[in-house]
Amino acid sequence: MIRKYLEKWRVPGFRNPKPVVAVVRLSGIIADRSGLGRSGLSSTGLVTVLESAFDMPHLKAVALAINSPGGSPVQSSLIGKRIRALAEEKEIPVFAFAEDVAASGGYWLACAADEIYADESSIIGSIGVISAGFGFQNAIKKIGVERRVHTAGEMKSTLDPFLREKPEDVERLIELQQDVHDAFTEMVRDRRKDKLKAPDEELFTGAFWTGRRALEMGLVDGLGELTEVMQERYGDKVVFRPVEQHQGWLKNKLGFGAGAKSWSAPRGNISSIVDDVLVAIEDRGLWNKFGL
Repeated sequence: MIRKYLEKWRVPGFRNPKPVVAVVRLSGIIADRSGLGRSGLSSTGLVTVLESAFDMPHLKAVALAINSPGGSPVQSSLIGKRIRALAEEKEIPVFAFAEDVAASGGYWLACAADEIYADESSIIGSIGVISAGFGFQNAIKKIGVERRVHTAGEMKSTLDPFLREKPEDVERLIELQQDVHDAFTEMVRDRRKDKLKAPDEELFTGAFWTGRRALEMGLVDGLGELTEVMQERYGDKVVFRPVEQHQGWLKNKLGFGAGAKSWSAPRGNISSIVDDVLVAIEDRGLWNKFGL
């Protein structure tokens, strides 16, 4: 009955609905910080966002707007796998659009798409693994603090920032990094296949390039902006529907939801404050690495 009514009165868009492109913004450091009240891209935080994007009526494609210098390789992998699972289940193509930077874990996310686009000045690549930290063994001595550590297991205190770094600890860390790097490069090869045009010794060193150079190397499929590319693909009448992570009113009021900057509510003790400061410094360092 409803269908006949709509057809009779020629309700606009009923018989020929406009094509829809869901737009998912993946911006920021990739990390699960749900328990810290800090911003970060994580598989848990993006579950509802991704499912909503792929469940839209009249959906033609999902566009990922990526602006991330990377972060956790585990979260990068989990998010990428979830995107691929939904794309294959719904049979919907995925397009990635790099903005300022899609590097390291950010490029990992981009590889979850069927096609990758970038601005000619976007920063692309950094296919490598890095571990950074701080050493405080001299600082605590100067302020008269005694460090007391008791472990069961000789490697339990590996790379403790309050102890002097040991060569055997660094060697173990390098082994772990190599395993992660192997998984990263394998994923890139699997997703990009014969599109890659540069040798492995150039692609997988952790180096990064502009979008124009990345196109020459086969790391991206083209240079272009999201709206322009999607309109060329699906027509001028395509409808863009952004999908954002829902935040409760209290989180939005206080400013420490998923869309917040690198800020967290004070957690009441010196250790927590120091942790917040160090996380903020590391975040800033990731962005600064790419001149942002």
